[in-house]
Amino acid sequence: MEALVLFSGGLDSSTCLALAVKKHGAENVTALSVYYGQKHDKEIQASDRIAEYYGVAHRKLDLTTIFADSDCSLLKSSHDEIPKETYAQQLSGSDGKPVSTYVPFRNGLFLSSAASIGLSLGCKVIYYGAHSDDAAGNAYPDCSDKFNNAMNEAIFTGSGEQIKIEAPFVGMTKADVVRMGAELKVPFELTWSCYEGGDKPCGVCGTCRDRAAAFAANGLIDPLVKGE
Repeated sequence: MEALVLFSGGLDSSTCLALAVKKHGAENVTALSVYYGQKHDKEIQASDRIAEYYGVAHRKLDLTTIFADSDCSLLKSSHDEIPKETYAQQLSGSDGKPVSTYVPFRNGLFLSSAASIGLSLGCKVIYYGAHSDDAAGNAYPDCSDKFNNAMNEAIFTGSGEQIKIEAPFVGMTKADVVRMGAELKVPFELTWSCYEGGDKPCGVCGTCRDRAAAFAANGLIDPLVKGE
């Protein structure tokens, strides 16, 4: 194995997977999906379909117990409802705190786990799909360029300079990711981004709103809502 991709089954990580496969070849890529106590498993189901589509090895990791005390609204352990607002609206008056759908240090934990697994598999690089829109306003601080640089240095040093992180979208917007995904012919119809677990995307949670805006910015129709 050459590369490990943190893979949720969402739009960003699927585009990241497509990039890794293009660069390294499917036979040299492992996708790692993490269950952390989400209220639904729609993304995990999507990750199965997309990993099969690309023909990559697919591993799954359950880190649910680590977040057992979190009140993050994405988790089954929380009684809070998932906000039906944009991230900007959610951040208004938040005193600089992340949004309620921020899972405590999730990317830090995922990347550390990926480094351990990746080293065991002989991988040289870990890919993940953080982008600048998620980091804006401190909504998801573990998606920022500053965080990425710090984690990359820690993992590269702590691995004896054997493995590094690549976040190809960290300086890009969601619209940029959609454009790149379209160029790579990512099967967007197989992805799932919505924080809810219904039969179709809710259309009003933060990530649904971001996804819709990103497709619109590219003059494209999201296949998950086509025909509505």
